[in-house]
Amino acid sequence: MADVLVTGGSGYIGGWCALALLGAGHTVRATVRDLAREPQVRATLRRAGEDDARLRVVRADLRDDEGWREAAAGCDYVLHIASPTLTRVPRHDDEMVRPAVDGTLRVLRAARDAGVRRVVMTSAIGAIAYGHAPRDTPFTERDWTNAGARIAPYQKSKTLAERAAWDFVNGEGRGLELATVNPTAVLGPVLGPDYSPSLGALARMLDGSMPALLPFATGYVDVRDVASLHLLAMTSPAAAGERFIATAGHSLWMRDVAAILRDRLGERAAKVPTREMPLFVARGLARVNPQLGSLRAILGRDLDATSAKAERVLGWKARPIEDTIAETAESLLALRR
Repeated sequence: MADVLVTGGSGYIGGWCALALLGAGHTVRATVRDLAREPQVRATLRRAGEDDARLRVVRADLRDDEGWREAAAGCDYVLHIASPTLTRVPRHDDEMVRPAVDGTLRVLRAARDAGVRRVVMTSAIGAIAYGHAPRDTPFTERDWTNAGARIAPYQKSKTLAERAAWDFVNGEGRGLELATVNPTAVLGPVLGPDYSPSLGALARMLDGSMPALLPFATGYVDVRDVASLHLLAMTSPAAAGERFIATAGHSLWMRDVAAILRDRLGERAAKVPTREMPLFVARGLARVNPQLGSLRAILGRDLDATSAKAERVLGWKARPIEDTIAETAESLLALRR
């Protein structure tokens, strides 16, 4: 069994990765920006049925050098999951890009200097599928987002942070291994109030605050399968130096997701919208609405991707996305009670 550092231990993906690691017998060291979050992290794990005795919570912030050397000391592996977030639309891309790039380099330097064997970095489909002309074939790990195109700051930050990670390992890594996991939109049961933006969209569909469905398609994947892929990428010899897309089957339009919700939840999905917003209306709103503006580049587009590489190289398999959508909705509804 190994000692594993998980950055962003209080986050949605970080929490599920910590659960998977503890369940597999590993010892986990989880970073949080504020140690006041430690009780919440432990309570979340216990609520999910996992013993937190092999968990240690440490303070380290991607925007600060302090704490990273100590966090990585003695660890065999690092799962770098943390990524900067903003509660408002950034005035400039660098507000999100610089912390993502600099924070990634802080983690990698600390890992290298501590003698860590391998870092598994949580990247995103946002580092693969954006800024391209429309296409009929699925995106693969050979594709890279065009960071010079008109894309949202988040996708730009994920792209440039992953690029920086590969450049660092290839130039200054001194034997440190790297693998990346690039999930599509992440769904799955919630462990607490912190969850992914994709779940936020599902929650708005369920509570009726989404008046119409936006016209775009993307892949979806269960957070538990994302966690299992991180563990496979951490220990498999074949994963070193590789990228892995995590997605379940083909992409879904939002109208497809809505139809699954209505089919699986019946009356409890009564507020889920049935109407898709016309493309020209969505594009017009995206010009004036900052929240929709982040989706402007993909409106009317199908960002289909394939996880064939993860299946072939690592033996990974995702559960049916229809089951994930239903279980996600069930957990969101339970959270309201």
